[in-house]
Amino acid sequence: MLMFRTSMESNALWRDMVVRLTIGIIGVLPVTMICCDQVCQASVNSCGCSTTSGAVSDSCAAESGVYSDAGNSCGESLFGCIPPLTSSPLFDSCSDVQKSLADSGIVFNANVAQFYMGVVDGGINQSGRYSGHGDYIANIDGDKLLGMKGMFVKVRAEHRFGQSMAGTTGTFFPPNVAADLPVADSETLYLTNVLFTQMFSETFGVFAGKLDTLDGDQNAFASGRGIRQFSNVAFVATPIGLRTTPYSTLGAGFVILQDLEPVFTFSALNATDTAGTVGISELFRDGVVLVPELRLPTTFFGLPGHQLIGGTWSSRNYVSLTQDPRIILPSVPIARQNDSWSLYYNFDQFLFVDKNDPKRGWGLFGRAGIADEKTNPIGWFLSGGVGGNSMIPGRKDDTFGAGFYYSGTSSNLAPLLSAALGGVGDGYGTELYYNVAVTKWFSLTGDAQFLTPARESVDSSVLLGLRGVVSF
Repeated sequence: MLMFRTSMESNALWRDMVVRLTIGIIGVLPVTMICCDQVCQASVNSCGCSTTSGAVSDSCAAESGVYSDAGNSCGESLFGCIPPLTSSPLFDSCSDVQKSLADSGIVFNANVAQFYMGVVDGGINQSGRYSGHGDYIANIDGDKLLGMKGMFVKVRAEHRFGQSMAGTTGTFFPPNVAADLPVADSETLYLTNVLFTQMFSETFGVFAGKLDTLDGDQNAFASGRGIRQFSNVAFVATPIGLRTTPYSTLGAGFVILQDLEPVFTFSALNATDTAGTVGISELFRDGVVLVPELRLPTTFFGLPGHQLIGGTWSSRNYVSLTQDPRIILPSVPIARQNDSWSLYYNFDQFLFVDKNDPKRGWGLFGRAGIADEKTNPIGWFLSGGVGGNSMIPGRKDDTFGAGFYYSGTSSNLAPLLSAALGGVGDGYGTELYYNVAVTKWFSLTGDAQFLTPARESVDSSVLLGLRGVVSF
């Protein structure tokens, strides 16, 4: 009887999941169509062309960058601008407009991710929750736009909406980290990146401004900001460094490139998270965080890969387990410590590369790390798995991943955590996902997680979810 009831609840959860995502996608598409049509209208008007059906000449269409086909103009209807589902990005039929902007030095990309996830067995709260995350990025080439050679500017605005999965499984790691960023429990749009980079050569540059740290600890198969690959923060970045590095803050540093890829970066960051503020008034008020990171390309077995090693050191005074949307901890006091540190390692190694497309393939990944157990509730961490492009014939743009992690709780802080949570050991979990490239601008991902929390009073949980991402 219990098994039958659980099965019925799971089926109801999946039905609700599909309905909510469908409604969300239907809600997003008209907005994107209207936006694209407005871009086309603006482009036509800028060259003085009529928007009447059939009135756009080939020369004017070429001048304005407007898409036209068989005498149709962008002003005729939305479908003169929106490409069929089998085409490349959603705004691809206005690609001339985008190319014109890119030629001027401005490249804009955005995506809206929607999630429906729920604990179907075990955990703390067995319910389905809908949430989402919007990410809007402008990359500016100062040379093309202003004649400032070597200058680049990155601006990122992001927001979240809906219900968080934090607290439903009893684990320290959010199973859907993107839905909790940039600021938990807030649906406001925040600027998390306003970063200026000055390249002095093809291999060396300096940067300063506001930046987020989620793109650090890069891995070919286990990064993706919780939107493109895994959802659980344990596979998005190393959790071992979350205690010392804020998500979004002011900072500066330098980068060394090899073949246009960063091989070494050094950052000096404000120790306080300022995702929700400008950050000037908090600059270095609570200390500084130093983050060196080395990522070397490899060719083991004649196949591409990377070996990465990095560390963090913070001069901040640590007096409690403060809340962070990337890790779920109780707010309990600890003995005052003047600094904290962590060391981490990761690798990715391709085992197969498509001979017709060297960017496609699949392989292995792994992470390991240790931290200061006096201040960090995670004393050590291990993870590994497999991921990459789908091996199913005809599904070359699909991706998949399977990973396992084990998190060792700090022996120094375990008694404090046990007092607050009722007994604490180590935690571990598995995540499986398959990402279907429905079109070039829309992907749908099925996700399953099997999580055993460090909290001994909470049962292991099974979490199922869907993720839909619309790319602009």
